[in-house]
Amino acid sequence: MKFLVEVEKGREENGEAPSIGPAYRSVFAKDGFPPPVPGMENCWDIFRMSVERNPENRMLGRREIVDGKAGEYVWLTYKQVYDIVLKVGTSLRSCGVSKGGRCGIYGANSPEWVISMEACNAHGIYCVPLYDTLGADAVEFILLHAEVEIAFVEEKKIGELLKTLPSSTKFLKKIVSFGNVTPDERKAVEAFDLTIHSWDEFLTLGDNQLFDLPINKTTDISTIMYTSGTTGDPKGVMISNESIITLVAGVLLLLQESNEELHDDDVYLSYLPLAHIFDRVVEEMFIFTGASIGFWQGDVKLLVEDIGVLKPTVFCAVPRVLDRIYTGLQAKISSGGFLKNKLFDFAYYYKHKNMQKGQKHEEAAALLDRIVFSKVKQGLGGRVRIILSGAAPLATHVESYLRVVTCAHVLQGYGLTETCAGTFVSLPNEISMLGTVGPPVPNVDVRLESVPEMGYNALSVEPRGEICIRGKTLFSGYYKREDLTKEVLIDGWFHTGDVGEWQKDGSMKIIDRKKNIFKLSQGEYVAVENLENIYGLVPYIDSIWIYGNSFESCLVAIVTPRQEALERWAEENGINGDFGALCENPKAKEFIIGELNKTAKSKKLKGFEFIKAVQLDPVPFDMERDLITPTFKKKRPQLLKYYQSIIDGLYKSIK
Repeated sequence: MKFLVEVEKGREENGEAPSIGPAYRSVFAKDGFPPPVPGMENCWDIFRMSVERNPENRMLGRREIVDGKAGEYVWLTYKQVYDIVLKVGTSLRSCGVSKGGRCGIYGANSPEWVISMEACNAHGIYCVPLYDTLGADAVEFILLHAEVEIAFVEEKKIGELLKTLPSSTKFLKKIVSFGNVTPDERKAVEAFDLTIHSWDEFLTLGDNQLFDLPINKTTDISTIMYTSGTTGDPKGVMISNESIITLVAGVLLLLQESNEELHDDDVYLSYLPLAHIFDRVVEEMFIFTGASIGFWQGDVKLLVEDIGVLKPTVFCAVPRVLDRIYTGLQAKISSGGFLKNKLFDFAYYYKHKNMQKGQKHEEAAALLDRIVFSKVKQGLGGRVRIILSGAAPLATHVESYLRVVTCAHVLQGYGLTETCAGTFVSLPNEISMLGTVGPPVPNVDVRLESVPEMGYNALSVEPRGEICIRGKTLFSGYYKREDLTKEVLIDGWFHTGDVGEWQKDGSMKIIDRKKNIFKLSQGEYVAVENLENIYGLVPYIDSIWIYGNSFESCLVAIVTPRQEALERWAEENGINGDFGALCENPKAKEFIIGELNKTAKSKKLKGFEFIKAVQLDPVPFDMERDLITPTFKKKRPQLLKYYQSIIDGLYKSIK
């Protein structure tokens, strides 16, 4: 395999069916994994060394609000941020929070978020992020489980934090607002024997006090990052300094080998949650480079505007965001008139064909890039050169389309909180990697383990099995859950629960989820995520949740249709009504089932894998109804609970 080297042979277990595939690593690490950057022993060093190299570089920026309107970005330099970080660290220590203490951070991404994180890094305090989309129950659980002593909180989230009182006061002693504090909030907090400070007040708490920075070992825990969890309580994933600095060294080598190194004039838009490992490690990379990080306004409707003002060079996204960009571009092009449509189609197919022949995207149609696709590029600020998608699978047709029209490398990655995010990433100008997450990054070993009950064989001609990972980027265990740690960390190998398939070029394709299988009444096993990926190819569908009851012999589904596509179909077929009414129309349901069946036949699915009945929901699965996680993974038990009566009705309709 072109981009892999074998480091361990596969083997059969106990003379039974083949069970463990060979272990591979990136060809870029054929001579060994890259050592950590000299002088970098912990996360504090990432920032400290960058300040020494780039004191006057722009580091953190936010849009200035003038007369209620957002204007240009206003920046703090690396040295200015460093000085504030030292103040925050001194104030933390003056409050009695020291090495090994727990500091919660609750709110949307902001300069204060990063500053608080760096103060924790400096003093060896465990940073415990809280998703800004979490409700009070989950926040309360994490505050108590992690034994958080002090919590930094976005101004508008103070009310949510107050809902955890008095329970959270078992450990929580102090709250710090990233902004101001109202008299009512102060009164409410003090009633529970807590203190609360505004950001400016807190910065002065450590005035005239001196605290030496502790020695932070490489193996020390840097952060306890709680996974959003599709079932049950969140798990606290302990991530060490070593995991993060190992990842940094590996990504630096990968970028160097791909001729896509980061530079100190690169610009990043921070909007994916810093409470998630994906954004955290990307921002660590930008900080190490001395590059600039600009923050969004916190409103997804204003994201495109923020992009236009900031003009980022690297854009990270989850598939939901890229799907919206794709849908918006499709709508804009189709409304542009016959000639513009024809020119765009010609340009697209010409460039796509050249890229398939192996030409680099910037050389495949340079003139057409300037004439046709430059407008798409300008819509993303005009400077984006890398678009990285993570957290969930990106639809192949969306990835293919964006690779052509954005004039940027569109790369898909894969990783988990437990693997410190980046574990696989596709490579620039490798069109064969479309629909895959690419080869491993050059700091881990990867192997597949057979899953016999699902028919996946790690030693077959087309190796398939559970993805297992080994390396120093792995987590240090689940906090207070040694039992769960032992379940997934076996002989140094982390078992991801995801099922992958090695491709001929050495890239990995995610095809299934080990635990998301169920048995139908006739005894057939159904791998539901694999089916959802296949049915997700239907152009009329935005998202789909498939369900099968072990007392029933067939599958049913809840489908969120693509609004523009369904409305276009209705218009062409003389069917009236708004989007909500169309979703209730029996003819629309019949049409969607027909499209699902076409895909099922083309993909040669078995009869029991066909969907027999659907309900169309005009409202996408969302966090407000607790149907998806903050990283857009489906919460299957919650989906079943929410749609139970509809599911029962679908099965009755079949009978």
